[in-house]
Amino acid sequence: MESLVDGNHTAVTEFILLGLTQDPVLRVILFIIILCIYLVTVSGNLCTILLIRVSTQLHHPMYFFLSHLAFSDIIFSCSVTPNMLVNFLVERNLISYLGCAIQLCTVIFFGTVECFLLAAMAYDRFVAICDPLLYSIKMSTQVCVQLLVVTYIGGFLNASSFTFSFFSMLFCGPNRVNHFFCDFAPLVKLSCSDVSVPAIVPSFTSGSIIVVTVFIIAVSYIYILITILKMRSTEGRHKAFSTCTSHLTAVILYYGTVTFIYVMPKSNYSTDQNKVISVFYMVVIPMLNPLIYSLRNNEIKGALKKELGRSLFCSNNNL
Repeated sequence: MESLVDGNHTAVTEFILLGLTQDPVLRVILFIIILCIYLVTVSGNLCTILLIRVSTQLHHPMYFFLSHLAFSDIIFSCSVTPNMLVNFLVERNLISYLGCAIQLCTVIFFGTVECFLLAAMAYDRFVAICDPLLYSIKMSTQVCVQLLVVTYIGGFLNASSFTFSFFSMLFCGPNRVNHFFCDFAPLVKLSCSDVSVPAIVPSFTSGSIIVVTVFIIAVSYIYILITILKMRSTEGRHKAFSTCTSHLTAVILYYGTVTFIYVMPKSNYSTDQNKVISVFYMVVIPMLNPLIYSLRNNEIKGALKKELGRSLFCSNNNL
């Protein structure tokens, strides 16, 4: 049952997600590819969290935030990818009205959390490189916890604005969402009520968060660059810059796709292009983050070798 009569309107009780494609061959190929990406995402981020927990040499603020980034990536991916995989296997992928709201809220919440975490990590690198003598004070456990609280409060406030806007909209006719998940923009198009306020409020909150976090990251890296250029030692410059490359790569990938989806004028690209970019933003990037930090970060590679060596040593002793 897709709708209920409510006064003079027919209230939609479930939505049909159209997915990425209707081509049966392409659906099978995409199912296999995205399933592999999903498995790598979950296992890679879980391994990152576990490594940071067990390795004492990674008990630093940067990796404290990285563990939460990995957790955010897992939930972010899990909120969309399993449903997308189902979409490849069924003719009509239905999601309830409440399920759609929960999916939208989860995506916005953890997407916002990722923005704040990347900003916190940029600030951490700024303090470590520009003011190393006061690093232990400025990035104390209390400060890290406070930054984390701000991160989750920011995620909650932004997700709340989208959720309240969703529930304030009336859906009384078409229920076919031209996307692989309950994204806000295609839902606004389906609404048969006035969407001027429900569309503006989330745009303002999410836009403000993007501007603030980008500003923090940009200012942090400007000061980092100035500090690195003032260093006389080439080795010191290389070491300082190498501590930032993995984070900077993650920032460029994440904010590059976010900007394309939410900032670029919609007339510049089609719905299909938006879907492809959304796949990269919501499915591929959560997989890339642990790979970026493990392949480009010497501390993580060193901790991984140490823990693997310890495990092998313990297993040989048991034998």
